[in-house]
Amino acid sequence: MLKKIGLVTILSSALFADTIFVSNEKDNTISVIDSVTNEVVKTYEVGQRPRGITLTKDYSKLYICASDDDTVQAMDTKTGKILYNLPSGEDPEQFSLHPDGTELYISNEDDGIVTVVDTVNKTVIKQIEVGIEPEGMAVSPDGSVAINSSETSNFLHWIDTKTKEIVHNTLVDERPRHIEFSKTGDKVWASSEIGGTVIILDTKTKESLGKISFKIPGIYKDKIQPVGIKLTSDGKYAFVALGPANHVAVVDAKTYEVIKYLLVGKRVWQLDLANNETKLYTTNGVSSDVSIIDVESLKVEKTVKVGRFPWGIAVKPTK
Repeated sequence: MLKKIGLVTILSSALFADTIFVSNEKDNTISVIDSVTNEVVKTYEVGQRPRGITLTKDYSKLYICASDDDTVQAMDTKTGKILYNLPSGEDPEQFSLHPDGTELYISNEDDGIVTVVDTVNKTVIKQIEVGIEPEGMAVSPDGSVAINSSETSNFLHWIDTKTKEIVHNTLVDERPRHIEFSKTGDKVWASSEIGGTVIILDTKTKESLGKISFKIPGIYKDKIQPVGIKLTSDGKYAFVALGPANHVAVVDAKTYEVIKYLLVGKRVWQLDLANNETKLYTTNGVSSDVSIIDVESLKVEKTVKVGRFPWGIAVKPTK
């Protein structure tokens, strides 16, 4: 009986297996973690200073912001081979892929622009002037609007994806970093690193629905710096990476109340959910590892060593 249970557990794990890609900023590599063994199974060399990463809709390619090479690389997710480079503008840091997969919206930190790239023809469609030091980038689930955050200007810039023009600017707290749409697209969550807050906005009215501050016993306020955000599909949780505070905040996505703080690695930066959303993975830059969190129990289960200064993370289901 025990053997059968063990076999069922193994088969179940294999059925829902994921492949986790992690960009290592200092090593110029991508680490690949197997979600069944929770071990690094491959390491691929890529361009200089890889940061933001995202998967194509069919999961066949991983787009990589090779920031110091001023390009976006397209990597074959099966072989790890770099297939081609996309034009990106200078110092690409974060980007967001349009839901139809044909346009990539890229933040160019040094130039104060957002570069829109045609991923089919591999050409620049337009460069949009935004605020100083653009960072975060997100496209709405319906593809109608893209939002960029400018770190020094402290604005969220709302871009109409049809006209490629800025239609609205929202002033937020200091050093806005990451932007995340709710799965239904009706809300926008944006973190402000130095302000120490996360603001939630109504997508239609662009008005504030709430603002979250964080307080962790024994940790100085200036160490609590919200960056990455991830929302569950059921609208239950928002997970917020708190940078040098070395914690992830678990937030009730309906009431905006902090439920719990989870201790992870040093300088937690970005995070992503397993495809069945039972696990949450975090990149911890200074400790050079990834924390694995069980979403049901809200407990950290394991730490996996990767390359130096892991930054971005993307999860691919195994077919």
